[in-house]
Amino acid sequence: MYKVFINDKPIIVTSSSKKENNFPVYLFKDIAFDEIVYKLQNENIKGINLYSVDLENDWNSFLKNLKVVPAAGGLVLNDEKEVLFIYRNNIWDLPKGRIEKGETIETAAIREVEEECGICNVSIEKKLLITYHIYFQNGIRLKETHWFLMISDFKGDLKPQLEEGITDVVFKNEHQTKEALQNTYANIKLVYDTYKDF
Repeated sequence: MYKVFINDKPIIVTSSSKKENNFPVYLFKDIAFDEIVYKLQNENIKGINLYSVDLENDWNSFLKNLKVVPAAGGLVLNDEKEVLFIYRNNIWDLPKGRIEKGETIETAAIREVEEECGICNVSIEKKLLITYHIYFQNGIRLKETHWFLMISDFKGDLKPQLEEGITDVVFKNEHQTKEALQNTYANIKLVYDTYKDF
């Protein structure tokens, strides 16, 4: 199954015939990409299921409609198991950013976390998942973000990367994290849920 968000509304590309939500179901082979985007932007629906008989093939065909922008980031825990959040555009988020040319996914993830948060001593524990969201900038783009569970024993002052629009960086305990998740993106909830499932 692949889940792609447009403005926090999911397009679920799946080979499972089991209905797990109340979204309309379309056969992948019968729907045009532009039609899906239009429906999610203009109709009062909360998501779409696309049923596929050949998931990998159909997913590759879905990607052909988009310019894929690879990114990487982390859900970072400190010694108290608090989660590192950034605050940008009045929304709580996790640190992430584009992968630069010649960079590995892991190197990019650590670099972005360190740059956006003013933190060091960050190391990767394991890969969590890949999230996808569509945005519009010189056409339709798909941000493919590789997420890692990270740890850091950093004890200094966190410094938000102001030039990236980040106005606050903070470690949050479980209660504060649950509050922050009320004001975040669907993909970030997915990252946190995946971490909790581990």
